[in-house]
This record gives sequence, C-alpha cells and structure tokens, in this order.
Amino acid sequence: MQHGMGAPLPPNEAAGQAHWGAGAPGARAQGGHPPVPAHHPYPAPPGSQGPATPPGPQGPPVPHAQAGHAPAPQGPPPGWSGGQVTGHVTMPPAVTGTGAATLAVLLIGPAGAGKTTVARHWATRRPVPTAHISLDDVREWVCSGFADPQSGWNENSEAQYRLARRTCGFAARNFLANGISCILDDAVFPDWPVVGLGGWKRHVGPGLLPVVLLPGLDIVLERNAERSGNRRLSDEEVAAIHGRMAGWYGSGLPIIDNSTYDVETTARVLDDVLARAISGRPPA
Repeated sequence: MQHGMGAPLPPNEAAGQAHWGAGAPGARAQGGHPPVPAHHPYPAPPGSQGPATPPGPQGPPVPHAQAGHAPAPQGPPPGWSGGQVTGHVTMPPAVTGTGAATLAVLLIGPAGAGKTTVARHWATRRPVPTAHISLDDVREWVCSGFADPQSGWNENSEAQYRLARRTCGFAARNFLANGISCILDDAVFPDWPVVGLGGWKRHVGPGLLPVVLLPGLDIVLERNAERSGNRRLSDEEVAAIHGRMAGWYGSGLPIIDNSTYDVETTARVLDDVLARAISGRPPA
C-alpha cells in the first residue's frame, strides 16, 4: 500500500515501537530513532509490478519493487523528533496527565521542600504555555527597604508580603486571561490567615488548585543548609515551619511527600495529582 505521495507505509509493529519516554517498549536505535526494518513485510498487491522507469540522464532504468516486497523505507522523514511515523506525517505524542488544560496551581511547602524547583520543572515540561510565579522572587523585587521576615515578622514585612501576593495574583489572572496556565509557590500555613490559603484564592480565583509538598524534616534541613542569603533559615525556624505545615494533613488538600523523589519524579506525581483533581477523581 502506498502513501498518497508515493512513500511506503511502515509496518505497524515498527510504528508501535516509537513510544515517548524513557523505558518504553521497543528500544530506539542510535540517534534517537526506532529501528527501521530492512523491507516492508507485507506482499505487494497483484499487478503492482508496473513497467520499469524509462531511462533518464542519471543512469539505467530503475525497476519497480520486486514481487513480494515494497521499496525499503529510507528512515524517518527530516525533522522527525520521536513521534509515531506514518508515511511522511509525524504523529504527536499521546497527551497524558493534565494535558492541554489551562490551570492555576498553588504549590505549598516549607522552605527547603523544593517547591520552586519542582514548580519551574513542571511548568517547563508542559505541552502548553505555562508560567511559573514565585512569591519569594516577587517579594525580593523590593531592593532598597526590603523587609526581611527572617529578621522578625512585623508590619513592614507583612505589608510587603501582602503586596507581593497581590502582584502574583494579578500576574496569574493576566496569564490565565490570555490562555496561559500558571503555577505559583509559597509557604502557606494552615493556621495563620495572614499567610493563609484564603488570600491566594481571593487574588487568583476560586479555581486555584492547591497542592502541598511536604518531605520529611531531615530532607528539609539538608536542603535548607545548601541555601545562601536571606533564603537560608536557622534549623530551629525550619523545624518550626515544618511542624506547622503538618497541619495540612486532614485538610483535604493533596499532599506529596517527595522525600525519596528527584525533581522529575516529583513533577510527574504533581501532574498526576492535578489530573485527578480536574477530573474529579480522588487522590491516589
């Protein structure tokens, strides 16, 4: 069977081996492409052997396919990046998880939970436009006169936090209005309304999807120790914050313990949690 442009269709089993993602059945050949069969396994239909191509200036006649074989495929078309190949048409990968949904996500966690890194990784890997908004980054836009809450929570640090949260909310709504998903990250406490979930829902909207990232205390302490500047807290502060974050258990929010996950695995788990949330399925 020939494609409309004259290129042979590859065998189904070869096409089925072109999976997306590491570890998929059917190992790829070198260069990132699935193995190309030596010949088309299906017999040519009766009468497919037409006359030889007339001689041309470039050389002797080129006969049509011998009986029982179609011309050998010449490999994937130019620009093929790993999708299923059908003739010269590149099929997109199957969309899983949250897919093309436009989402507003709030990733909650203590300092050292890895929420900023995971949020950025998740946003970068989505198949649709997605923005990452970090409250700490926005709060630190204030250079002269920055009220560092580590020096003590006071009316100035609280005012700058509220301003940063409103700014993040405005940005998130603007992205969403233009069809761009967004993920925000912040250390939100379950028992402290000033830095609570209610303010985020007021600024972003009721469709905000909160997820808690809460690894073990030893992991949080280890990651915090690698920080520098005003984002590094004392061990006592980290322990106190982690203890208060435990109040999210029993809140009904999905909680991811990423103590043993790397960034990529945590992002995949996050995507699955969000997919369940938007489909109405209970958390795993």
